[in-house]
Amino acid sequence: MAASSGSSASSDAEDYQPPVWKSYLYQLQQEAPRPRRTICPHLVENRPKYYGREFHGIISRDEVDELLASVEGTYLIRESQRQPGCYTLALRFGHQTLNYRLFYDGKHFVGEKRFESINDLVTDGLITLYIETKAAEYIAKMTTNPIYEHIGYASLLREKMCRRVSRHRRESKKIALPGEDNSVEKITSLVRRAAVAQTDNHCNYEKAHSFKVHTFRGPHWCEYCANFMWGLIAQGVRCSDCGLNVHKQCSKYVPSDCQPDLKRIKKVYSCDLTTLVKAHNTPRPMVVDLCIQEIEGRGLKSEGLYRLSGFTEHIEDVKMAFDRDGDKADISASAFQDINIITGALKLYFRDLPIPVITYEAYPKLIEAAKISNLDERLEAVHEALMLLPPAHFETLRYLMIHLKKVTLHEKENFMSPENLGIVFGPTLMRPPEESALATLNDMRYQKQIVQTLIQNEDVLF
Repeated sequence: MAASSGSSASSDAEDYQPPVWKSYLYQLQQEAPRPRRTICPHLVENRPKYYGREFHGIISRDEVDELLASVEGTYLIRESQRQPGCYTLALRFGHQTLNYRLFYDGKHFVGEKRFESINDLVTDGLITLYIETKAAEYIAKMTTNPIYEHIGYASLLREKMCRRVSRHRRESKKIALPGEDNSVEKITSLVRRAAVAQTDNHCNYEKAHSFKVHTFRGPHWCEYCANFMWGLIAQGVRCSDCGLNVHKQCSKYVPSDCQPDLKRIKKVYSCDLTTLVKAHNTPRPMVVDLCIQEIEGRGLKSEGLYRLSGFTEHIEDVKMAFDRDGDKADISASAFQDINIITGALKLYFRDLPIPVITYEAYPKLIEAAKISNLDERLEAVHEALMLLPPAHFETLRYLMIHLKKVTLHEKENFMSPENLGIVFGPTLMRPPEESALATLNDMRYQKQIVQTLIQNEDVLF
């Protein structure tokens, strides 16, 4: 089997063909008119310091037409006759004069893009106008036959995932005990019957790309449609987690298959939960696994576990260790003797998540479920709410509740009952979508009840 998987991966690599980038839009950008500044022949009083000699003061549109009538790409700036102090960029394109309201806030802009100079603004505008005029129909059809699904990012991604799965299967066989049944565990609990069959198959976690507007230095092509990304600045968007570069309009069609690159993940704390587990290729955040392993190894009988706090500066040291060293962080007793430092670091990780473990979508349904007095009905309502959690969030919550159940088994020593843990973890794992002091105060008892219910019914709900 291993040889077969290896051959398949090798075959995939051999079959890979580099993408054929489409140069039509690049050629159009090269053909676009160049900006030509129309200089005012005389000195204009009260000229704004951020405009140069292209500023002509208060002149009429007819005068502008006469000044710009000769060559495509000529431009000037004038002050409004009706609204002194307001400025207009007049630009010759398509044998007509186009007028744009011009703004300045440290950079020049007429729309979303902001430029260091008027010349750059006009250059970018002429490129956009020319391409959208010459290739409007072509642009409208750019996303219909993407290369994304066949070559480039998607093919390399599939090859990468095949290798991961093959390696995972080989490792599973190596650690299997003699006579052990390696078949998938039967799904019997309330939640698992409705959940994904293999909750530990973390390769199946879906994650949308985190696209942000990006300025590319030098020519760049879209990795979705293979077309040139035109303009001087903000030509497209880049995924901050995996580095995928696409047109803004193409980003709407890219599948939710982002595979975050560890090189782009700058920290562990305050990082989106799904992003972190996909970057590290783990079913749960490694912070959660490592902290819980440490706590269960030496702290389950510690009095006031999770209720008592370690020194803040030491908790920050643990945070810095994870941010710096990842899963190589040393949180052993030799580094941090007080187990409350580790529990504090785990709670801090949950509090720092940009989206809580119990997401904003599931939050209101869980709060309503907590108000149901009948236990069976409450569990059904909780189950429905848990199904709204993304897989990585669900798996993290499941693992944590199994751990907290173990904590309660030592209640005689640590004095931590499900109710006490609910008080600690309620506001740690969940917070209202619209944070306000009043909403938080009103929901605190329901947050406690939900966590208490999850711990007490862990074997049913998970």
